Amino acid sequence: MRNQSCVMHNQKGFSLVELMITLTLGLIISAAVIQVLVSSSVTNKLNQAVAQVQESGRFIMGRLSAEFYEVGRYDLITASVDDSVDTIAEAAYVHNNPIALPGDFASQTSLGSVQTGSGGSDKLAVSLQGTKDCTGSNHGYATDAEFHVVNYYFVSGSALKCTGYDGRVLRGLKTEVKTPETVTLLDNVESFQIQFGVSDVITSSRGQAIRYVTADAVEALRDDNQQVVSIRWALMLKSYQNEVQQTQAQQYALLNEAAKTMDTSHYYQVFSKTLALRNMKNFVRSSQ
Repeated sequence: MRNQSCVMHNQKGFSLVELMITLTLGLIISAAVIQVLVSSSVTNKLNQAVAQVQESGRFIMGRLSAEFYEVGRYDLITASVDDSVDTIAEAAYVHNNPIALPGDFASQTSLGSVQTGSGGSDKLAVSLQGTKDCTGSNHGYATDAEFHVVNYYFVSGSALKCTGYDGRVLRGLKTEVKTPETVTLLDNVESFQIQFGVSDVITSSRGQAIRYVTADAVEALRDDNQQVVSIRWALMLKSYQNEVQQTQAQQYALLNEAAKTMDTSHYYQVFSKTLALRNMKNFVRSSQ
């Protein structure tokens, strides 16, 4: 019994200092683990935001490229054109007015391309020949019959939208059969800016853009027999997530616009492209 008592008497626990050191080390390790988890969460949210914005950018740039590529197109030879109006006059109108301006259309004089001031998003109206407008509507024409299409692109709220019109109705040549529809092309659009590449005087031009201007300069150039032969556009998109934590606010400048400082809780990216209007380049060259 004496030996057992001595053994039990000699057992010792942790001292107060040892306990304090252990707790301190535990807190340090826990804080490091929490910091790693927080950092991983922030990085993951940013990666998701970048992926979402880039995917949206690829989609909208591809769609707009395909639609803008047709601007100014009017084919009287191989296309199946609805001939309920004077198609010769219609072809001349589309070729000479690929970019619609306010005042161009008798039934809706405010419709047209606009250079919006104070950093607002621009508006774009274009003319072309097609079987459907940007919303997929054929405005009551026979299947595969082509007609004068007018597509109007604008930003409302934070959504890029398009309204499709029958150009013949806008010009007062026929009665409206189907009410124009509007579709949303993309959400979370912060800015939409447009510039137009104009040729030299048609009679001496080779169809190349000699300078880029905004919509408010197009009418005067049109009067001087200069034509729009390319379009340059830029879109600034932002992420859906508002939990992105960037350390510094970034500045972005689109085309001719002044730089804007954006918030740090979203991811922003600018997408831009310049597209030659093949139909207009051919028209200018053939007009010499």
